[in-house]
Amino acid sequence: MAGRITLLSGGVGGAKLALGLYTVSAPEELTVIANGGDDLELFNLRICPDSDILAYTLAGQVNEPGGWGIRDDSFHALERVRQLGGTGWFNLGDTDLGLHLFRSELLRQGVGLAEVTRRIAEKLGLKCRLLPMCEQPVSTRLATEEGQLQLQEYLVKRRAEPVLHSVHFDGIEQATPAPGVPEALAEAAMIVIAPSNPLISIAPILAVPDMRRMIREARGLKVAVSPIVGGKSLKGPSDKMLAELGYAVSPVTVAELYRDFLDVFVVDEQDAACMEEVEGMGLRCVAAPTVMKDLACKQALAAALLALL
Repeated sequence: MAGRITLLSGGVGGAKLALGLYTVSAPEELTVIANGGDDLELFNLRICPDSDILAYTLAGQVNEPGGWGIRDDSFHALERVRQLGGTGWFNLGDTDLGLHLFRSELLRQGVGLAEVTRRIAEKLGLKCRLLPMCEQPVSTRLATEEGQLQLQEYLVKRRAEPVLHSVHFDGIEQATPAPGVPEALAEAAMIVIAPSNPLISIAPILAVPDMRRMIREARGLKVAVSPIVGGKSLKGPSDKMLAELGYAVSPVTVAELYRDFLDVFVVDEQDAACMEEVEGMGLRCVAAPTVMKDLACKQALAAALLALL
């Protein structure tokens, strides 16, 4: 790997690229900054879905093909909660639940979220750094036709069906970049924006005060991979959400959202027709195979990004 790489990532889609970068070369040179806007509390436990998906993926434990949870996990605890009439819409496997118990106990003891995440990554055998975007609680809230919904309620409980009106990040004004984040950005030879949902996975990270400025002022090459391929999102409701908020469902829209700090924008080969418009923004645009259907594809995209250096 040609120098330190820092990846800004959401969950499932971003974890695919994270695994590609992790397995191509020198995982100790990789830092992954996880979105924390979809964190939530259930059963008085702090749950960090994107951070956990990244950890499980990089540790080789993730449940495929869904890309979340732990492979072959059981759900006896949640089944008992449902049987008793409790909240059971958010799937928490028994082994997964153990991680949330561990995290929540340390947080109650006053250990910071970045340190807790470091300990989890270390115990799972990760060789890279995994960091939260911030340590303060931030909650992505969606104004919909059914009223205000927390992000996981919208995605999981309501399966992204309600029409979206706006997105807001509660608590973002009080947030500060987590310990280790400023250094990871300043020291990176390349800062990569994963092909995660730009509205609910990447936007919360960028909304942390000083985050965009630090990325813009960092010396490393800033690269983003489009999550829109052939007019639709490959994973999750990015296309639906963009359309309902009045955006064109196009890689060009995503490039526009990042253009204030970006150097290079990567589109899928089937979207090569968009390249001229992206380059008209003053960005370099590169076409590459971005559909990460297996490990070889993940590694090929990672290698294409590293070749930009």
